[in-house]
Amino acid sequence: MAGILQEISALVKDFGSAPTMEEMPRRPLAAKGIAGPTAAHVIEEVHTPLNLSYLTFTTGSSAFQNIVGITHAELPARVAASHEALRRSGVKPHDKAVVTYPPLVNVFAGEALKAYGLEWSFLIRSSRDAFLAALYEQQPQVVVGESSFLRAALEDAVHMGVAQELPQGLILLTAGTPLDLELLPVAEKVLKAKVHDLYGCQEFGWLALDGVPLRDDVELLPLPGGKGMHELTVGGLPMGDSFPVSESGHVCDRSGHIITYRRERTYPEFEVIVKASTLASATTLGRVARTILRIKGRVVKIAPDVVLKAPRTVLELRPDCIAAGRELPGYVIDDPAKTKFFDDLVQAQLDYQQNSKADPVWTKRK
Repeated sequence: MAGILQEISALVKDFGSAPTMEEMPRRPLAAKGIAGPTAAHVIEEVHTPLNLSYLTFTTGSSAFQNIVGITHAELPARVAASHEALRRSGVKPHDKAVVTYPPLVNVFAGEALKAYGLEWSFLIRSSRDAFLAALYEQQPQVVVGESSFLRAALEDAVHMGVAQELPQGLILLTAGTPLDLELLPVAEKVLKAKVHDLYGCQEFGWLALDGVPLRDDVELLPLPGGKGMHELTVGGLPMGDSFPVSESGHVCDRSGHIITYRRERTYPEFEVIVKASTLASATTLGRVARTILRIKGRVVKIAPDVVLKAPRTVLELRPDCIAAGRELPGYVIDDPAKTKFFDDLVQAQLDYQQNSKADPVWTKRK
């Protein structure tokens, strides 16, 4: 019997249906396009499920940083929105970009930047001096970064008397926090740069550029008693952000009516209730709801009388009446074009169930 075990020991070192540590696929920072330094992170290897395209984290601008999963099913629409943002802002294929905060690449998805043909690099250190050095040494056509950081760095260049040495005519894609309006005159004076205001998040990608939606499933819902504020939703899922809508337009583009630099947190937040689904199984629909909570941080509830095998998804967005202290009117979204993101996550759940990658040493009992 010992001979059999010796033979097994020899065989498993060379053959097997499950990989060794050395045989496992790797997705390093460079593969995601975010191999740059930040002062807010450590580099930690994790076991990432195969059903996720990649992992990222929320920025922590409004709460503790949470892990975000990006599914394969949602990537095409996310990439398309990123390409639309680059195209509208005048970025050309093969332009050189400097990204001041590496995790911002995850909002595009590095795949989107590669497919567009953009060349991008990062700062040697996450500091204003390193940013000015990168402008001087790399001579980029595009900068992606947080607006107040860019403003402060350009003001430093003026104070140090080196502004004239910096490249001119740049495209500045500002993101991550509400646009610092003081950047606009500084950017024009120092770099003769055009500033663009990107709104989005790690969970859902880029949603608007200069107040113009980047996806067909972006919708604005007037807040009840919200003094002209509108909740922004994508694919039927609320962002928790509210914006004024103005006919006079966005400061960066008068045709953009979502004033993204004046956003506020929505209160009370909207609940999402699934009223009808194309799915045939309530169990699968429940798994979709849990998946959305786990990887996107959005609470989705299922109506007790939900209609299954429906021709299309129907979602009801209802203000939290407990937080509001009273019943407020909600909204029903039953247009397939407006529930796309939700439907993409439904497809991701179906893909997972049909192509589940199980580890034989961790088989759960049914």
